[in-house]
Amino acid sequence: MSNDEIARIARIGARYARREHRSYARGKLRWDPVFEAVGPMLAASPRPLLDVGCGLGLLGQYLRERGFRERYLGIDLDTRKIDEAKRAARDGLDLDFAEGSATELPEFRGDVALIDVLHYLPAGHQQLALAEAAARVPPGGMIVIRNVVRDASWRFRATVIEENFIRALRWMRYPVTHYPERDEIEAPLRATGFTTEVKPLWGRTPFNSYLFIARRGAA
Repeated sequence: MSNDEIARIARIGARYARREHRSYARGKLRWDPVFEAVGPMLAASPRPLLDVGCGLGLLGQYLRERGFRERYLGIDLDTRKIDEAKRAARDGLDLDFAEGSATELPEFRGDVALIDVLHYLPAGHQQLALAEAAARVPPGGMIVIRNVVRDASWRFRATVIEENFIRALRWMRYPVTHYPERDEIEAPLRATGFTTEVKPLWGRTPFNSYLFIARRGAA
């Protein structure tokens, strides 16, 4: 990890008032491969970003640290996390946060991120969330999804155990309702005109996470 990245993580973590949130932010940014994987790509985009299931707002802060200056809106059902995200970003970061649902997105035009969101929704609601996201992406825009994929691997079994553990700790207010198979994510996006790229994104973790990058063709 570069010195610049270490400094970014330190600055972001220091913005949270509560010690457990500072610790969580630093650990998440350091060990979760999603930030390194999507950060440069989203930071270079000329389009606004709608961050669905934004939690404490780490992605928004991380993108600002990497030079992203377009509009950012993070939404989440957990009002406690939204309140913490607002407090941490209040000093000139120009990040907007609001309570909101993945199945009923606000008016927006730009890129959309759904990081670890879909498996907390029933199967039918997952399809609605993907349709809602697709409707907000203009030509040339993209949807970035990181999600657990259901398969027969040991990684999937390890992920199920981990999800049950964090639910028991009450960090997640909502239980997993449906782990999608890969085609449940790709097929509806392809049907609405997106091309998709999929690759594993488990990094140094044991979890069965994949990164989906869906791009809408230029007009």
